[in-house]
Amino acid sequence: MAKKKHSRKVFSLIVIAAVAGALAYAFWPRPMLVDIGEVARRDVVVTINEEGRTQVHNTYVVSTPITGRLLRVGVEPGDKVIRGETVVARMLPTSPVVLDVRTREQAKSTVNSAEAALRVAQADINRARADVELAEGNLNRARKLHGSGIASDASLERDETAARLAQANLDTARAAVSMRIAELNNARAMLISFEEQGSGSTAAATEEEVIELHAPSSGVILQVRQQSETTLQAGMPIMEIGDVANDLEIVAELLSTDAVQVRVGARVIIDNWGGSGTLEGEVARIEPWGFTKFSALGVEEQRVRVTIHFSGDLEERMGLGHGFRVEARIVVWEADDAISVPASSLFRIGGDWAIFVVNGEGRADLRKVEVAGNNGLDAAITTGVSEGEKIILYPSAALSEGSQVAQRAIEG
Repeated sequence: MAKKKHSRKVFSLIVIAAVAGALAYAFWPRPMLVDIGEVARRDVVVTINEEGRTQVHNTYVVSTPITGRLLRVGVEPGDKVIRGETVVARMLPTSPVVLDVRTREQAKSTVNSAEAALRVAQADINRARADVELAEGNLNRARKLHGSGIASDASLERDETAARLAQANLDTARAAVSMRIAELNNARAMLISFEEQGSGSTAAATEEEVIELHAPSSGVILQVRQQSETTLQAGMPIMEIGDVANDLEIVAELLSTDAVQVRVGARVIIDNWGGSGTLEGEVARIEPWGFTKFSALGVEEQRVRVTIHFSGDLEERMGLGHGFRVEARIVVWEADDAISVPASSLFRIGGDWAIFVVNGEGRADLRKVEVAGNNGLDAAITTGVSEGEKIILYPSAALSEGSQVAQRAIEG
């Protein structure tokens, strides 16, 4: 009996110890699994990213100088042109319209009237010539009589005045004849119709009247707006010419809240433009006028146009043309070899930035830091941490100062 009682006690003690050990294991505090990073030195660049499009700064629109018939345009987009030498288009004066019966009869009557007026003017000039001959004869006789002392001075002066008046009337009659001839030609021109353009003389005259339009600037043809032969009014655009090689720039529409951070001369990194590598540029102009634009989600935004000039070699951006899409990253802050941490390790405490540093005992120490620049991936720190220290990434709300932490196992 004594042995049985002793065995029960031993068994009970073992069970109690096992239960106590299980409870102690279950409730023993374990370190929180976290992602741990490291404070390192790296270049930190803070940029404002926006989509932009290329454009030729000075584009030249070739337009029709007169109302006329544009002949078929032979140049195509991409063709090189030289200022003042390359003929880019040809025009003819407007062809006369077809006259209806009523208009034609009215024009014929006008011609008849002009011919009659010309005959009257020619009769007037004949009469004026006769008056001049008579006046000159009287003047010659008066001069002879005056030289002989028979005619008085007053008589001579009257004959001289009459001769001058007769000559003036002759000049007036000649001018009237010129006017009547011009009116007759104008009236006859009203009878010229489109159907009469088929004659050989008229066709030859039309070919001589071809107006050649030369390139206003050296460059390439950007766009041909009117290719086929047609009749156009004066001032209608035909094509656009620009210098893609030397006059290409980028226009980006920034949010007004971002535009106030940008300065003229700021460095710009241009990528996703279709070629290999990135291109360099700089901000050339920030427009002072903002405008309202709706985003793809229907949100009303205030935008500001910013112009960017390329600063690299021309060979680096070969292939870019007018109206191409690019992505521009405008640098607003940068530091070389700065003490930085992943931006995911930062969090706010009131108005300050803070971070959890893992100390030598594997516990989390809360530290406030000063952030000089943050681009969303890396943040440059001026005070609060040192190079090489371990920090906690993506700190959760359950993490507090002094908590025991351990590195989460990385799968794969």
